[in-house]
Amino acid sequence: MATNPLGFPVPLSVLDLVGLRPQESPASGIARSVRLAQHVERLGFTRFWLAEHHSISGLACSATSILIGHIAAATSTIRVGSGGIMLPNHAPLVVAEQFGTLAELYPGRIDLGLGRAPGGDFLTMRALRRDSGQTGDDFPALLAELLGYLGPEPLDPLPNAVRAIPGHGTNVPITLLGSSTFSATLAARLGLPFAFAAHFAPEYLYAACNLYRDNFRPSQYLAQPHLIVATSVIAADTDAEAQRLFTTPQQRFLRLIRSQPVELLPPVDSMTNLWQPWEQEMVMAKLRTAIVGSPATVAAGINQLLQDTWADEIIAVTDTWAPQARLDSFTHLAALAPSLVTPNIPVESM
Repeated sequence: MATNPLGFPVPLSVLDLVGLRPQESPASGIARSVRLAQHVERLGFTRFWLAEHHSISGLACSATSILIGHIAAATSTIRVGSGGIMLPNHAPLVVAEQFGTLAELYPGRIDLGLGRAPGGDFLTMRALRRDSGQTGDDFPALLAELLGYLGPEPLDPLPNAVRAIPGHGTNVPITLLGSSTFSATLAARLGLPFAFAAHFAPEYLYAACNLYRDNFRPSQYLAQPHLIVATSVIAADTDAEAQRLFTTPQQRFLRLIRSQPVELLPPVDSMTNLWQPWEQEMVMAKLRTAIVGSPATVAAGINQLLQDTWADEIIAVTDTWAPQARLDSFTHLAALAPSLVTPNIPVESM
């Protein structure tokens, strides 16, 4: 896996969902994501990933591969990729061709993170021509097909073999994404990097991390495990200001459980009158790994997360109402990066 170009002890990366304000055009939200990518590139972040979601009001990240190309064209050094492409939504050949093309256009800068969830509801699955009976159990077979398309040309190919052009020989780095233990186990068995989505599914974080490290097998892709943990991070000058900014993602998750549009909303001084006690419990359960506060508080929180998970890399999800607050949060995060340290992993745990 790539290391940080500025040498942070723990690589720091960004996951973006291209959130929109109410009535905001997708073009405006995408332009804001471009500015963020350029900003974190200057700060020395390792990668900028975009998620795949469909038919969700408030998110403009559905055409993920197109956005990756757009962000890569507007930057020059940062790795750009998917966090992730939901592979069962697509033919592996099409994914290989898209990411093979991106790899040819931006050599050494494209990542392919893969998940197995639909990225939308039942009706969206039907619109994607995805079988309603799919459970994700075919994910390993789809992955094997995709790896074949992106890997080296066979020495003695069959005359009528299907080939990804571009694609074959690009060896686009693949990371498996997960919010449970399924992909952790698969990534360990295949010797691939693994990224856990603690920013919305923290309940399986520690089980998945332990399974991945304990069962990792060295492969042609990796000699040692590479574990990425995605979590919500908001850093501000003070704990109080960061907590106020944090009410924007809290409102997003509240609207999600209410089946309402999940646009970015202005921060509020208190959430007390906005949610019922059971709603508060649900929202905070989803956000319980969020790291929010002053730089000192965030540094302590990330170091605790590193100690608890032995993560090799942190990918931060930061959504604020004010664009400058998001830029400032990543500036704070870069400044405290030298104080972040992954503990030494006991030999028996490898």
